Amino acid sequence: MSTLSLTLLLIIAFPLFSLVYVYQFRGTQRFESPVEYFRKGWPIFAPLNVLLYGLSKKKARSAIIELEKYPELKVLEDNWETIRDEAMELHRNGYFDQTTNADNQSYYDVGFRTFYKYGWSKFYLKWYGTLHNSASRLCPKTTEIVRDIKSVNGAMFTVLPPGSKLTRHLDPIACSLRYHLGLSTPNHKDCFISVDGNVVSWRDGEAFMFDETYLHHARNDSDQLRIILMCDIERPMFFAGRIFNFFYKKICSQLLVPNLAEDKAGLYSRIFSRVSPILASGKALKHTNKPLYLIVKWSINLVLLALLLLLLAAVASGVIGLFKAFV
Repeated sequence: MSTLSLTLLLIIAFPLFSLVYVYQFRGTQRFESPVEYFRKGWPIFAPLNVLLYGLSKKKARSAIIELEKYPELKVLEDNWETIRDEAMELHRNGYFDQTTNADNQSYYDVGFRTFYKYGWSKFYLKWYGTLHNSASRLCPKTTEIVRDIKSVNGAMFTVLPPGSKLTRHLDPIACSLRYHLGLSTPNHKDCFISVDGNVVSWRDGEAFMFDETYLHHARNDSDQLRIILMCDIERPMFFAGRIFNFFYKKICSQLLVPNLAEDKAGLYSRIFSRVSPILASGKALKHTNKPLYLIVKWSINLVLLALLLLLLAAVASGVIGLFKAFV
């Protein structure tokens, strides 16, 4: 089989395998339908994520991660009260309300924008290589602790108010694992997250970690606020995976969203802040002319799919080249 034929086979077969695997075989929880998968499953990233799953070390291959295998994170629990005090001061001064206004185009958050309508809010500390100036100024002790842990790719405080929820979804990019540290929580089973069917309730001073690319949802059915420290932790991988993930994380780094005017914004965030009025018009078009809306929507999706296939072609060609060099 020629290199071209093998490359084309990989380009076609591997994405299809990845889509089917994530939809039907990954974890114990299933999407209700292909429609839910395409709405909340980020299938465009499935081929890249499946590569990372295969290159991950054993301690990263489960929905709930054993924290004992990540001793460098113990310093966060040891300092949870200091971290809590800075988070609560931010909340008292209204910084969560300022930084998570979904209508504020200057701070358009591609990754978390859909969460705001359910009451969730956040304040960034660090995001894939960049410390937020506002965080260094307003919560210096927490920022210093986070900065000194090399495996922390991203960090933020997040709030889940009483009666709010996050509907079932999975996160798009598998380059990190998700760490939660309870700071000010209801300390009750009515405030919980379910990851691939594993239900965990937040408790003050206690942490847990999970793979956010499994289906999960969260609820706060209590009458108290929930504030946590949420971190993206480097996914442990073999050497080839670390090389691939180095470039994959560059995608995340460009999703950098400012808290305040003093902070930097990533390239993708700047682009989306400019096109957000167009996206809003698209939502309006959905109600006024649905056939045209569907044409525009799928045209954009097909362009994105074509770009992904080009990326996979480059990866496949590189893999085949390396294979031939060593065989």
